[in-house]
Parts: sequence; structure tokens; C-alpha cells
Amino acid sequence: MDTSERRQTLLNHIIQVGSAQIDELASLFKVSKMTVYRDLSVLAEQGIVRKVHGGVTVHPTNQVESNMLYRSHIAADAKRALARAASAQVEPGDAIIIDDSTTASSMVAFLAHTVPLTVITNSLTVINGMKAHYGAKIIALGGDYNARFDAFYGLVCEQAIATLHANTLFMSTSAVVGTVAYHQEQDVVKTKRALMSVVDRRVLLVDSSKFGITALNKLAPLTAFDLVITDDRILPETVALFEQAKIRLQVVHA
Repeated sequence: MDTSERRQTLLNHIIQVGSAQIDELASLFKVSKMTVYRDLSVLAEQGIVRKVHGGVTVHPTNQVESNMLYRSHIAADAKRALARAASAQVEPGDAIIIDDSTTASSMVAFLAHTVPLTVITNSLTVINGMKAHYGAKIIALGGDYNARFDAFYGLVCEQAIATLHANTLFMSTSAVVGTVAYHQEQDVVKTKRALMSVVDRRVLLVDSSKFGITALNKLAPLTAFDLVITDDRILPETVALFEQAKIRLQVVHA
């Protein structure tokens, strides 16, 4: 295979296993360790993977979010259940915002018959998914493209957001500590906050695996959302905490 095909195959393998060592990859793909190192360097420069001592990983940390392709495989059933429930909140004629998260992006599959509909998004994944939905208007928020998230951020994106208004925002985040949402990336947080400021209603889709996970940047308290949708693996003590904080919660079967 040529260089681009090898790198794509290498990336697909890393996404499946989460992390790998250079020696292991060289043996698996029958190439030299130097070739693997060069391939990983290119993928790391693109922000798709992170090089660690002797290898590579796509696992997130409290400072770095993982690649979108990897995240799309995590808790996939729960994300699909949350997306289905969120889509039931959408009515024909609505103008909605779907953020760059893999969870909210999963709503696209359930919106085919909810038309007419205006969808505003900074996610290239959502844009490509909505193209097949006849009767849906797509407003793409441009800006600086980030390959790791397949989405747009930055000043141009935030300025475009400020010129719009929508009925409902559907978004997710990577971590919830107590009753506060967090995210690893500052640019992502800034864009999400900008989106939150131009809607009548905010819906947070967050699967239960994200509760108790730490991340660097505070996004917003959960009380800033009109509805939080999660799956039925949520712990009873977390439900009690949310009830005490008067957070409106919808639990769906995953």
C-alpha cells in the first residue's frame, strides 16, 4: 500500500485498540520502526493522535480530548439512545443548533422526517450528514478547521454565531464533575459558550460514563441547561444530586 493508505490503516488500528507501541506497530504492518515513527509524527502534527513514550495513544486526558473517530466508538449505543431522545424534542419548522460532539452529531440519523428544519452547526460531520435530508436548511459556521474534531472553531466561528438565533441547542461535553460540565479544550469551550448564548433552550446530551471524569476547563453548571439527557447506567446518587440541584433530567434506556 502507498504511504497515505498505510497511515490510514495505521490510524484505524490505533483507534480500535486505543494505544500501541512502535515495536508492535512495526511488526504488525511489516515496516521499519523509523517508518512507523514518521507516520505517527505526521498523525500527531495533524492532532489526530498523541505520541507517548515508545508509542502512541488516542485516549483522552484531563487536558487533551481524544480524536473524534475514537470517541464515536465509545458508548456508541448510549449515544444513539440519547440522540434519539433528543431528536424527539425537535419539531418541523424549528431552527436548531447541533454542536461538534459525537453524541449530538448522532441526532442527524433521526432528523430525516423532521422537515422543514434549519440546522446550524460548526461540525463538518453534521453538515455532511444533513446533506441527504431533503427539506432541511443547513447553516455552516466556518472558522479554523480542526481535523481532530472535524469541526470549526475560533474568532470567525464565534462571530458567525453572534449573528444568529435558534430555538434549541443540542450539545455534549467530555466531563461532568458534581453538577458542573467541563471540557479539555479551551477553543471548544469558547465555541460551546457562544452557542449557548444565542438560543432559547439548551439541551445537554451526556452519557453516564462521563460523570466523575475530570477535564481542565469549566464549561457551565448543569443548571444552565433546560434539560440534561443521559442513559440508565447513571448512578442513583448522581440522580439524587441532580434532583437536589433542581436539574431537569431525562434518563433513557441504552
